[in-house]
Amino acid sequence: MSHSFLRKFDTMRRRHAELAALLGQAVTRDDSAEYARLSKEYADLDPLVEAWMGYLALEAEIHTTEAMLDDADSEPEMKRLVREELDQLKTRLEGKIPELQLLLAPKDPHEGRNVILEVRAGTGGEEAALFAADLLRMYGRYSEQNRWRVEPLSSSPTPLGGFKEVIVMISGKGAWSAFKFESGVHRVQRVPVTEAGGRIHTSACTVAVLPEADEVEVAINERDDLRIDVFRSSGPGGQSVNTTDSAVRITHLPTGITVTCQDEKSQHKNKAQAMKVLKARLLDMEQRAADHERAKDRRDQVGSGDRSERIRTYNFPQNRVTDHRVNLTLHKLDQVMAGDLHEMITTLTAHHQAALLASLGEE
Repeated sequence: MSHSFLRKFDTMRRRHAELAALLGQAVTRDDSAEYARLSKEYADLDPLVEAWMGYLALEAEIHTTEAMLDDADSEPEMKRLVREELDQLKTRLEGKIPELQLLLAPKDPHEGRNVILEVRAGTGGEEAALFAADLLRMYGRYSEQNRWRVEPLSSSPTPLGGFKEVIVMISGKGAWSAFKFESGVHRVQRVPVTEAGGRIHTSACTVAVLPEADEVEVAINERDDLRIDVFRSSGPGGQSVNTTDSAVRITHLPTGITVTCQDEKSQHKNKAQAMKVLKARLLDMEQRAADHERAKDRRDQVGSGDRSERIRTYNFPQNRVTDHRVNLTLHKLDQVMAGDLHEMITTLTAHHQAALLASLGEE
C-alpha cells in the first residue's frame, strides 16, 4: 500500500478524534448549528476510520503471528499451524485494501436522495405504452420489497392501460443507489396483445432517473422564469375526469423545459408536484453540463445516465433479460418483471465499483 494512501487514512483518523473534542465544546456552548455540522462530518468519517482501524488491527495480528512462527522452529506441527493462520491473515488483509480504496473514492453527490423516475413510451405505439406500464409495475414491486414509498406525480395513460409517460417519486434509504443505473433505453421483444398474427415485435421505452432537488440547489425566479397554465384534466379518449381547472403545466422559459401534472384533484398539489419534477430536471441538466466539462472523453456508461444508450433487452419468448453494459443475461424474465432486480442491481453496482477502483489506480 502506498505511503500517500496511508497518510490519507491517518489524516482522517486524526480529524475524527479532533471532531469528537469539538463536538463536546459545541455541546458546552449550546451551539446547535455547529453541533449539527460537526456531527455530519463525524458520521461521514466513521466508516472510514472503522475500516482503517480494522486494517491496522489485522496488521498487528500478522506481526504477532510472524513472531510466533519464529518461536516455533523446533516444533514442526506448531509451525505448520501458525503458518496456515498467517496465510489466512494475509489474505484477509489483502481483501481489506479494495474496501479502503472504495471508501476514498469520490462520493456520489446524490447519495441518499429520493428518486424521481420517469418512464416514457418510445417506438412501438400502444405496445411501448403497455411496456411502460410493465416497467412501472416492476419498479413498484422492487420498491415494495425494499420498503420504499412510491408516490405518483404525473401520468398520461392510454386506452388499453399503458402509459405514454408516467412519473413517480421513490423515497427511502438506498433508493438512489439502486435506481441510478436504470437510466436509458429499455427494449422489449414479445408478441403484443394487439398483434393478431402472433408475430414478435420490438418496442422500446426510455427511463430517466433523477435525484430530487433540494430547495437551495435550483434557483427559480417564478415571476420571470416560469409560465404556469391551468386547464381541465382529461383521461384516455378525452373523457373528462375533473370538472375544474386543476391540471397544471409549468414551462421554464430559460430552458424550454415543460412539466405537466394532472393526477391530483387539487391545482395546488399538481403545481407542487410539477415543481418537484421541474427542479429535478434542472438539477440533472446542470449536473450533466458539469460532468461533460470534467470528463469529455468518459467511456464508462454505468451510472452516466446516457439516455441514448440501449441498456437492456427484455425477451419474453425466451424468458430472457440482458443488460448490455455488463453483458449479464438472466433466464428469469418472469421473476425480474415481478420485481426481482437484486442480481441485476448488484452486478451493476459491482461493475461501477470496479471502474472506480481502476480509475483510482490510474491516478
